[in-house]
Amino acid sequence: MEQLLKGIAEDFFQIRKEKPLIQQITNFVVQNETANMTLCVGALPVMVWEIEEVAEMVTHAGGLLFNVGNITWADSMIVAGKKANELGVPVVLDPVGAGATKPRTDAIKRIISEVKIDIIRGNSAEIGILAGAGGKIKGVEAVGGTEGILDAAREYAKREGFVVSVTGAEDIVTDGERTALVKNGHPIMALVTGTGCMSTTVTASFAAVQKDYFRAAVGALVAYGIAGEKAAAESGDRPGTFHTLLYDSIYGLTEEEIIGGAKVEFTVPSRA
Repeated sequence: MEQLLKGIAEDFFQIRKEKPLIQQITNFVVQNETANMTLCVGALPVMVWEIEEVAEMVTHAGGLLFNVGNITWADSMIVAGKKANELGVPVVLDPVGAGATKPRTDAIKRIISEVKIDIIRGNSAEIGILAGAGGKIKGVEAVGGTEGILDAAREYAKREGFVVSVTGAEDIVTDGERTALVKNGHPIMALVTGTGCMSTTVTASFAAVQKDYFRAAVGALVAYGIAGEKAAAESGDRPGTFHTLLYDSIYGLTEEEIIGGAKVEFTVPSRA
């Protein structure tokens, strides 16, 4: 565990050394938030979605992020994703609102079928629905827990060959063999639009410097969750103040805070 946490801290500061370009095809609601979060974690953001230029931009990128808030850009995601696969650029998918409508769910499944995804990061309803375990979603928000989400996420990861990262009150990260529970974070994060999307941005930034995508996904949620705890401690119950402090907190994270503040547990598969 200690070795993993030291590695996560090293990855965090490696982002700042390398300053990888994170190409993001994301929705209008969170573009500003995710761009700022990318900068605060130490990477560089670019928001490009026009199909004519997405593949060329990938040639400069260290990571590619799909946020399916706007399903009209699914074709652009597939073009960019295929180029990323060709170049070995990690692809991170945020399946926003999976299950909310049939066209949205179909678009997400099409992307997964045509592009090799390295990490998928969603809430319990989004992941549960895509994994075939069910879930309740209203708009883009999970409104009920998915029964058996831990095992469902593990089986989904094994079946699809990517890392599954499920965020919520207790985060789950699994590659089908290794599974971690990340208990960092704070409830006030749910009161700010885009906090889930920002966690995907941090995940893509970690994946750009750490090719063990399980470690990258765990590291991202640890660092982001600790930043959330720090911001909440200072902001109290003021979501607007918390929003600003979240950027400050992740920008100012230290190695000692990451190693000392991480709340991670590893689990083994349940036995039938």
